[in-house]
Amino acid sequence: MSNQLYFEDIEEGTEITPLIKHPTPMQLVKFAGASEDFNPIHYDKDKALADGLPGTIVHGRLKNAFLIQLLTDWIGDEGMLKKIAIQHRGMDLPEHPIACKGTVVKKYVQIGENFVDCEVWTENEKGEKTAPATATVTLPSR
Repeated sequence: MSNQLYFEDIEEGTEITPLIKHPTPMQLVKFAGASEDFNPIHYDKDKALADGLPGTIVHGRLKNAFLIQLLTDWIGDEGMLKKIAIQHRGMDLPEHPIACKGTVVKKYVQIGENFVDCEVWTENEKGEKTAPATATVTLPSR
């Protein structure tokens, strides 16, 4: 596996390869159907504006999925996402890029498994963190 990340390949402070997402209004409608989250602020601009929002906003759970993709793409097929805790602190808008970023905070071996604690987040065009999170993954050894 050429894209497999190994425990020995990283150190505390290692940057996770960023992932840039470009959510569209169509993606929000599809996600609303798939997640059964039919809150109109995600697809009805007039309703969102009437509620005091800057327009339709990206689902928090879609940003969760973006962060999970960031991690699972980074760790490869033999890695495992053990846990993730995400906070929603800001709004993201469709048709505006969302950068998913992160860094390694700690790496350790426990009960024969290689654990890596990470800080990950979504970031808007202004560089504001809109969904900070912590995650733990496990990685194989070489």
